[in-house]
Amino acid sequence: QVQLVESGGGLVQPGGSLRLSCAAHGFSLDRFIIGWYRQAPGKEREGVSCISVGAGTTYYRDSVKGRFTISRDNAKNTVYLQMNSLTPEDTGIYYCAPGIGDVQNMCVYPPSGSWGQGTQVTVSS
Repeated sequence: QVQLVESGGGLVQPGGSLRLSCAAHGFSLDRFIIGWYRQAPGKEREGVSCISVGAGTTYYRDSVKGRFTISRDNAKNTVYLQMNSLTPEDTGIYYCAPGIGDVQNMCVYPPSGSWGQGTQVTVSS
């Protein structure tokens, strides 16, 4: 079965950290740009960070710059999102998705189509 599986979410206090993982099953993600997206209750899904195939190009939305780091290990077929200095505004369900083309555009315009289950991130004291 071809799918991406997100994991690593949880409940964390403001200022805390989490590391999300996006593991590919049934296909190799080393041909795809991978993006992380999130959706907060009552809000549109938004791009958080995206990474090129060779990891040479990354994109971050302004609100997470300097706090989040995206990386990938193609040998492990996995992309990671290290999230530090978390704030309540980072709360939401986080998803990953594959794509092709431009890294920035993939983040600015989330892809359409089906999404996985995502992983819940809750930042609260």
